[in-house]
Amino acid sequence: MIDMHKLGMMAAACGFVSIGLLAAPARPAETEVDVELILAVDVSRSMDAAELQIQREGYIAAFRHPEVIAAIRSGYTGRIAATYFEWAGPGSQEIVVPWMLIDEAASADAFAGRIRPGTGIGRYGTSLSSSLTFAAGLFRDNGFAGGRRVIDVSGDGANNTGPPLGPARDRAVAQGVTINGLPIMIHADDANDPFGITNLGDYYRDCVIGGAGAFTLPVYEVGEFEVAIRRKIIQEISLGRPRAVFVADVPSPSRRGSCGPGEPWRLPDPPRPR
Repeated sequence: MIDMHKLGMMAAACGFVSIGLLAAPARPAETEVDVELILAVDVSRSMDAAELQIQREGYIAAFRHPEVIAAIRSGYTGRIAATYFEWAGPGSQEIVVPWMLIDEAASADAFAGRIRPGTGIGRYGTSLSSSLTFAAGLFRDNGFAGGRRVIDVSGDGANNTGPPLGPARDRAVAQGVTINGLPIMIHADDANDPFGITNLGDYYRDCVIGGAGAFTLPVYEVGEFEVAIRRKIIQEISLGRPRAVFVADVPSPSRRGSCGPGEPWRLPDPPRPR
């Protein structure tokens, strides 16, 4: 004999389960893009206020330049996702522009318009390791699915605080991320400047960048910021290789043990491009 009471209770339970399934929030679909691009910008005290402003203006001008817009539109999907944060020592990372979809001039202009000084300006220390770890975490659950994931990191000094740089770089590369570098060498030849590092280009090449097609593009003078930033972003979007660039798919194995703080860096940089 069928127990109608039990049958009723089972039906009610099934109804509650169905309602619960219907009420469960659906995970939003990820938007397909050609590149997920993170701009990690050094704002440590080794850079003066004028240099910081010119650096920001370089990023603003780049995203408003027709060549950058054309590079974005030329991709398979015709769109990228980008975010911009500023950093110095450990714990100083501040997102200035959150993830945004860029697919034409208007959205690129909107992204550029949100680049402004963050509160992390003027903090002591240069923690490339902390900043790479922070950047790699930004790819998680960002709402985008990119054919490539790129961290574009700028800086004018070596990792001098926070965790070791090598493991942080290697963890990001193991996730399929490409790390490209913009070593700022404006003070490199100034013997009276305590922040000048003559071989910063080598350091970035062998200790900072990594992943498929990774490259560095050094900046030697303040007036070069805008062009260098634009060329670098176009390279990262279009996957072409610009001229006068150090190219390395992986850091040089012979230099892996020389990336710690305070260790000598004696190899000369290649001749400055003209």
